[in-house]
Amino acid sequence: MDDPTTTSSNATRLDLRSGTQRTFAHVLVNALLVSVVNYTLWFAVTFWVYLQTRSVFATGVIAGIFLVATASTGIWFGSIVDHHQKQRVLQASAATSLVIYLVCLAGYLVTPAEVFRDPSSPRLWVFVVLLMLGVIAGNLRTIALPTLVTLLVPEGLRDRANGLVGTTSGVSFLVTSVISGLLVAAGGMRYVLLLAVAVLTGSLLHLARVRIPERRVPVPATAAGGAVDPGRGVDVRGTLRLVRGVPGLVALIAFSCFNNFLGGTFMALMDAYGLSLVSVQVWGLLWGALSAAMILGGLAVARFGLGSNPVRTLLLVNVALWLATAVFPLRSSIVLLAVGMTVFLFLMPFAEASEQTVLQRVVPYERQGRVFGFAQSVEQAASPLTAFLISPVAQFVVIPSMTDGAGARAIGGWFGTGSDRGLALVFVVTALIGLLVTLLALASRPYRRLSAAYRTPVAPAVTEHRPAVAAVVGCPAPEAA
Repeated sequence: MDDPTTTSSNATRLDLRSGTQRTFAHVLVNALLVSVVNYTLWFAVTFWVYLQTRSVFATGVIAGIFLVATASTGIWFGSIVDHHQKQRVLQASAATSLVIYLVCLAGYLVTPAEVFRDPSSPRLWVFVVLLMLGVIAGNLRTIALPTLVTLLVPEGLRDRANGLVGTTSGVSFLVTSVISGLLVAAGGMRYVLLLAVAVLTGSLLHLARVRIPERRVPVPATAAGGAVDPGRGVDVRGTLRLVRGVPGLVALIAFSCFNNFLGGTFMALMDAYGLSLVSVQVWGLLWGALSAAMILGGLAVARFGLGSNPVRTLLLVNVALWLATAVFPLRSSIVLLAVGMTVFLFLMPFAEASEQTVLQRVVPYERQGRVFGFAQSVEQAASPLTAFLISPVAQFVVIPSMTDGAGARAIGGWFGTGSDRGLALVFVVTALIGLLVTLLALASRPYRRLSAAYRTPVAPAVTEHRPAVAAVVGCPAPEAA
């Protein structure tokens, strides 16, 4: 296969038919298969638990479990990605999820249905936690994928490749949203788990035919300068030193962390809000239709790129996102909700691709897994707190207030009253806070410093090809001489 380091970065379009970009296309297809499984399990278990228990608190706990696990495993997963053959990492991720889902399927089939209707049932939560562990194992792929963009795609095309990654996420949402609600309505979690087992088996068979060239590619040195030792193990200290060495990078991660802190509100409460307006079948089909917006957004990034300053693009996109999410809850309307979510989903690939493109440029390849994992851990660390806190606050404070309490008397005349309006009020306040913080970030010094660091030409690290790393997960990759 062609070495991406020798491919001209002056090309304006991706060529997915040959060389390492063809390999990247195969990885994307495989990632799509596994994303369908993980999103389906996540959506379906949330729908299913809410329909079984009718508890908003329970759906918030599910979101919290996922986000706590994501935040606590990011750096460790990043170390695995950096020190092991990428193909083996992808295979290990799929195999782990497959085993867990088989265990969950067996447990589901032998458990009486009434056990799952009690939100305090230990067996219910053991089942939920196991499912979430299977989904979390898929995060190895989430961290590995942007490093594979660096490995397989020339630098000048990486923003477009990141847009295709966003497109696969959109396709995953499209397929997932359609099938998860229908499968839950037809047979609870049984059909969902059967689908997961089938798709993950297909993913492993496909991966067996893909060959990813493991090479060190030229990447920019950090702003601190000098060659970067790839390090061993988890190496939190070295990763922190690297992140601090890039001007403005700490601020970028902190900004994303705060956004996720606010985003935890939507993650914990959106399904309950949507299901208060429409049936589970309609809600699933609606998300399927809306996810076409994410596909279009990813294709737009792949076609047009992100401009000369992805840092500015990231912040401007966030301004539009928060404006959209501040408007849609103003009325209990599924149409208004659909419009707001269309804007949100169309712009999401721009935001995600912007952050990935910045990190791919300013972070050495040998540490990208750990930095992406560190960023994931830090950025997700706030969301579990929000998910755990906002659900009981909404359930026991805001909803009663907006039903027949002080909130209903104060603004109920124009805003509306009831449980759905309580959830809507939480969304509006959250969005206004996010908009204010984004506008402050645009005027900040760290924004200007990181923009300058991205634009400044820097000498690439010494290029040194090496053979494929150890083929067995668990064996450290050979270090560069």
